[in-house]
Amino acid sequence: MSKGRLIAVVGPSGVGKDSVMQGVAAVMPKLHLVRRVITRAPGLGGEDYDAVSEPQFQDLVKDGAFAVHWGAHGLFYGIPQTVRYELNNGADCLANFSRKALRAGADAFPNFVVLNITAEPETLAARLTARGRESEADIARRLSEATKPLPESLEVITLSNDGPLDQTIARAAKLLQPVSV
Repeated sequence: MSKGRLIAVVGPSGVGKDSVMQGVAAVMPKLHLVRRVITRAPGLGGEDYDAVSEPQFQDLVKDGAFAVHWGAHGLFYGIPQTVRYELNNGADCLANFSRKALRAGADAFPNFVVLNITAEPETLAARLTARGRESEADIARRLSEATKPLPESLEVITLSNDGPLDQTIARAAKLLQPVSV
């Protein structure tokens, strides 16, 4: 049985990663959405995640609970080791990732693909403003980070999310269709 792919979804804040991931999972039911562990208060919207305190997160790190983990924007994020069960059973798994954790992801998962979601700066600014979670200074900082390059030598699929979400989801599903051998 072939092993599944870990598809790491990256993109700048406001690009619509969560919306695209949920939409793709709805049209590709065999795809497994990875539930991350985050040091964020529960119930803040966006993705489904397991909320833990920072001390709890550090205990999980020490216990080897994560295949990959990183810190960003004042929070800590972890991809649980349990994702390996899905991958070993041939399922493709979609996980929200950070660009700075991609090299660690490629080292942790042999069948690793990056879905890089992009959008024009105007689109990002409008979405960040509309969600109302960041100050103007935070939005400016996030926009300045939006064009950071990805590590070289990774398999990357780039997808624009400037248009209607349903069109982006349809393009993503087509790009992510499992390769027939």
